[in-house]
Amino acid sequence: MKKKLFAMVLVLISALGLMACASDEEVLPDFAGTPIVNEDPISDTTNSEGIVTGLTIVDRPVIDGKKQSYLTGEWKAEEVVNRRPMAVMIPNTKAALPQYGISKASVIFEAPMEWLSCTRLMAVIEDYDALDHIGPIRSSRHYFVYEAMSLDAIYCNWGLTVPYAGPLINSDRVDNISASVLGLEVSSDEAFARDEKRKAAGYSTEYTGIMTIDGYNAAVARHGYETNYRDTFEPTFTFAQDGNISSYSEFEDATKISPGGYTSGAADGGYAHALPYFIYNSADHLYHRYQFGEPQIDEMNGEELTCTNVVFMLTNGDYFNDGNGYLDFNMCGNAPAYIFTEGKVIPGYWLRNTEKDSAPFKYYDASKEEIVFNQGKTWICLVWDEYSDFITYE
Repeated sequence: MKKKLFAMVLVLISALGLMACASDEEVLPDFAGTPIVNEDPISDTTNSEGIVTGLTIVDRPVIDGKKQSYLTGEWKAEEVVNRRPMAVMIPNTKAALPQYGISKASVIFEAPMEWLSCTRLMAVIEDYDALDHIGPIRSSRHYFVYEAMSLDAIYCNWGLTVPYAGPLINSDRVDNISASVLGLEVSSDEAFARDEKRKAAGYSTEYTGIMTIDGYNAAVARHGYETNYRDTFEPTFTFAQDGNISSYSEFEDATKISPGGYTSGAADGGYAHALPYFIYNSADHLYHRYQFGEPQIDEMNGEELTCTNVVFMLTNGDYFNDGNGYLDFNMCGNAPAYIFTEGKVIPGYWLRNTEKDSAPFKYYDASKEEIVFNQGKTWICLVWDEYSDFITYE
């Protein structure tokens, strides 16, 4: 097994703090990366079916009622692609498994919890009409909120760290659907319920909370949230256009990858609880997710969780000085990242210009060229940079 660390001359934002992303005094990097521009003549043409061709998706015309998703690049119903996704907090401890409805996520964001005891997932779902509910639902941490804001998602949670997530969730900066708990100023209780089957099966109460889709829609309407992407939205991902694959053939193979914990089982950044890893399958061009020694499964349909792209996103962090083990991660500026697609590893970095809450996270290789993601789902693992030695791939 290879353990790969890369040395890159990158500007790291050293200042931490949960409100850092909104600070007018934030020091931004001295470069903004190089965006992908389709200069190839075919990029402005259409094929015989009226579909725009080219190296990457630039424009998104509506063809037969469908449009290419901002989260996956895939063709979906126009109304699904235009509307803001939900970003739902989901526990990832063994006692909470299996999760229900998580395979419908277009993006999954995973990050450590307090004392690096485990990780939590945020499922970003745009195509939720066929779902009746999703769960179990758990509480918020402020660094997840920043990721949701960057995707213009409506943030959904049951509980929060009041001193840290509270100032965000209780502000007008975050459209949220939240269960009524101490420290929350505006609740959406019509969206939440207890799963009676889980209760009967003996699950701990904290793992029986669910969010119903009908309740979510009712709460969104009651709060008057805009349901379609707002004018401030800027897509995070640049995707390869139909018929193109970003092979990154010049980069190293990486077909079994882990954000930490898989090889050591030590307290290495929060991933040691589940010992997660992904295995790339060249037959279906997908990364298959494993944890606790077996495939991660969606209870709703029995499907194994897979994705087309994986990102290990490093950031600097610290503990809040409150004795509770709560973590603070910097979600601003830029820092190293590993991007995995088509069985390859691309060492690079992430960048987030912090002039506005809706600023996207963008991803670049070491030459400052924007990463072109392949169409499909993306799984992002946040890794505390002090524990980057535990990242492995082979």
